[in-house]
Amino acid sequence: MRLTLALPRPRHASRLALLTAVAAVTVAVVAASLGSTPTEATGRHRPFPIDLERASIPQLRAALDARRVTSEELVDAYLERIRALNSNGPGLNAVRVLTRDSVEQARQADADRRKGRARGPMHGIPVLVKDNIDVRGLPTTAGALALADSYPSKDAFLVTRLRAAGAIILGKTNLTEFANFTTNGMPSGYSGLGGQVLNPYDVSQTPSGSSSGSGSAAAAALAAVTVGTETSGSILSPSAANSLVGVKPTVGLVSRTGVVPIAASQDTAGPMTRSVYDAAALLTALTGIDPEDPITSTSGGVVGTDYTRVLSTTALAGKRIGVASTPTGNQGIVFNEALDVLRARGATVVPVTVSTGGLPPGILDYEFKRDLNAYLARLPRSAPMDTLDDVVRYNLAHAAEGTIKFGQTQLVTSNDIDLTDPVAKAAYETNRDTGIATARDRIDSVLRAQTLDAIVFVGSGSAGIGARAQYPSVAVPIGYDPANGRPVGMTFLGTAYTEASLLALAYDYEQASRKWLPPSQVNPSLFRCSSLERRGTTCAP
Repeated sequence: MRLTLALPRPRHASRLALLTAVAAVTVAVVAASLGSTPTEATGRHRPFPIDLERASIPQLRAALDARRVTSEELVDAYLERIRALNSNGPGLNAVRVLTRDSVEQARQADADRRKGRARGPMHGIPVLVKDNIDVRGLPTTAGALALADSYPSKDAFLVTRLRAAGAIILGKTNLTEFANFTTNGMPSGYSGLGGQVLNPYDVSQTPSGSSSGSGSAAAAALAAVTVGTETSGSILSPSAANSLVGVKPTVGLVSRTGVVPIAASQDTAGPMTRSVYDAAALLTALTGIDPEDPITSTSGGVVGTDYTRVLSTTALAGKRIGVASTPTGNQGIVFNEALDVLRARGATVVPVTVSTGGLPPGILDYEFKRDLNAYLARLPRSAPMDTLDDVVRYNLAHAAEGTIKFGQTQLVTSNDIDLTDPVAKAAYETNRDTGIATARDRIDSVLRAQTLDAIVFVGSGSAGIGARAQYPSVAVPIGYDPANGRPVGMTFLGTAYTEASLLALAYDYEQASRKWLPPSQVNPSLFRCSSLERRGTTCAP
């Protein structure tokens, strides 16, 4: 798999022609201009002054403010890590495409900083976003060959928010194709265009999906932070699998304009980071009311919240936390140790049952066709696909090129729905409204009955019920399975727009437990022969 810079091409040119054209522009070309080591990438004859694998946004900001490093040097160093770990070395394949102007963005951030115009925690910080989010000048592909040359006319609203906060858009991450809504049984992290993403903690295990590239890239520090999207588990699950903090916001907190959809009733974008503070800083930058996405108007009560300011090492004191999971084995040991930390920080831990089964039928099939067609209709006239039907037909016509290695059952099922049928529409609306109301009642009733501040689940256990309720969750690392080193996470679930309190609880736990470890420490053999390490004589050429 080659990581490329995107090149425009005629609307109906052959796929082979596209792949031939972009093959000439690879990360190797970018890396050649940077030098072969992180030290050379800084442009100075000294070791790079920051351990990027462990660095948090406050550490990066302190180095930038003290002028120990510039944003330009930071971008160069991250590009070198991408070359060494994503496209070569262990070949994580987490990053799909780089922006052409990241160095120019960094130079502007440096100039603004020198003039005293830094715009907050995210100023000059490199960010990778999932490749279903529009970034001007890059194709938005959702991992599909059918969309390989689908260029939006402008940034997604959330990208404009990142730029306004001074963030540097470094590029885009791979994902499970169409955010894991292509077919049943496709491996998480696989797409026909991007190939397979690997999990840096254990390449034999799933990176989980669909924000698999954002998860792998954040874990391996291919950028300071990453942005994923979730419909039902696609931020929380890869966060747990890649030992990350992941925030699945309330539906309405982050705009969906310019994001390839699955279902408007459940879709949201959110942070995937290595620390709670970084997630809070990134979430602060992402939020805002978007006139083109009316549901964001429901976030008016929290607009402008600086989530970094609510973080506290006393947040758990006096709180009541419901525990909705009872895992066994090594995972159970790690989870119970996390609960002990909650108790030690002053929280009361209460066993609870949250019913997650028996909800009304899902609404994704109906909304995917409707919402994807609406997204495609916003694209320039030169866009290659106009409707879901075009995508399905393209995939069949180009199957020999790998468009549908695992099939396209979900695309076909959704495409076959008649959106003009009043009976189908009525059934969908009933299932949507009843599903939201039922899921909310199941969560709210448990919170009320036990006077709880949040409910915790092992791993991404809150994902399904939280997604139907449109409620927020925050995932946080809690340790590693002693038998194999695989990450274990815990998720805090709350009601609508309680991100501030959930982040505060997660931060208090994180600061008390200090369980997170970088992948090169948990899985050193994967990194031993990368160009970022001193290569021994046992490494292959």
